[in-house]
Amino acid sequence: MSNAMKNQKGILEKLKIEKLNPMQEEAKLAIHSASDIMILSPTGSGKTLGFLLPIVAELDITCAEVQAMIIVPSRELAIQIEQVAREMGTGYKVNCVYGGRSFSKDKYDLQHPPAILVGTPGRVADHLRRKTFKANEVKILVLDEFDKSLEVGFETEMKDIISLVRKVEKRILTSATQGVEVPDFVRLTNPIIIDYLGEGKSELKIKTVLSPDKDKLQTLVDTLSHIGNQPGIIFCNFKETIQRVSDYLTKNNISHGCFYGGLEQKDRERALIKFRNGTHQVLLATDLAARGLDITELKFIIHYHLPIKSEEFTHRNGRTARMHSEGTAYVLKWKNEELPDFIQSDAEEKLEMNSVPQKSDWSTLLISGGRQAKISKGDIAGLFFKQGNLKKDELGIIELKQDCAFVAVPSSRVNHLIKYLDNTRIKKRKVRITLI
Repeated sequence: MSNAMKNQKGILEKLKIEKLNPMQEEAKLAIHSASDIMILSPTGSGKTLGFLLPIVAELDITCAEVQAMIIVPSRELAIQIEQVAREMGTGYKVNCVYGGRSFSKDKYDLQHPPAILVGTPGRVADHLRRKTFKANEVKILVLDEFDKSLEVGFETEMKDIISLVRKVEKRILTSATQGVEVPDFVRLTNPIIIDYLGEGKSELKIKTVLSPDKDKLQTLVDTLSHIGNQPGIIFCNFKETIQRVSDYLTKNNISHGCFYGGLEQKDRERALIKFRNGTHQVLLATDLAARGLDITELKFIIHYHLPIKSEEFTHRNGRTARMHSEGTAYVLKWKNEELPDFIQSDAEEKLEMNSVPQKSDWSTLLISGGRQAKISKGDIAGLFFKQGNLKKDELGIIELKQDCAFVAVPSSRVNHLIKYLDNTRIKKRKVRITLI
């Protein structure tokens, strides 16, 4: 077995993945053999690993500068890619930079340049203009979700980035949207196109729910009662609507998280963590949550507002029924409202009134120490098992960050755990443990 094969096998074992899927295998071959590559594949199909694995194999271990740059349209996607790259355990340094994060933190991280830099267009362009790091060794440029990062709002930053990384030899563009034009300034030449957008769509059911009132709040609650206890996202078109819908869900005892652009980055991140670990079964969100986020096993999405564009409809629906799994998209429609042509509903859903979704049995604890303090998931698990006396099935998902960690535990055990574990030590560091 070659070294490259051994390295890949080791990485997949760390990620607990048996083998690459066909899209990832094809992407790997294309990235190794061509200079310009476009990967078109549905949300949740594994595009991140599809490009990270071959990129890592192309890096020069003797180079001490940034060699690969990954540009993404949102902070969450930047954080997620950084997380995947770190979990691969390659030994190469990875950092992400994005707006809303302290610039001084970025500068501290970039004092020792990472081999792979992930970031949003505005923040990466800012660093390049200020020459925070040297760009003369950047050989690989990835535009992830390029249909979003090349939109008009990002055009100036993207032009600057591409003009300031002059020695790029390999361009990789990814998207879950078909037929997006790539501007000339990207300098893409005869790309190899890997197109898997026809894969895995057949399991999605689209159902229309008629609302007797123009205000669909009660219809939304009735739909959630009909669906029962399953994980899903409710999409609204405007962040201004979110608070009003959230208040109504709270009034009806439906536990949920909120995710939209106006939230502080910390609150956005925590909403996703609590959704991923089951503290919340329902996420109320704008189209910011329609793409690129690491959320698995969604059984449904609800279009509270009808999407304005067909692309938004596609990306929202891409959060469920991913890669051959089943899922349902519910379209809430006022009886006098016309559906856009791009919404083709399979059937009208007659709602059966069950009880409202029950509050989750899980809660999330925040630990005031993370990777920087050399704390591992194993250290945290050990603390909760030994000193917290948790049984194996009582410890939920652990998410480890640079300066903190989040742990899902049964709500019934929260007070006990805080009483016995707050102000104890992990790796000689005293940590605070609080409920979020």
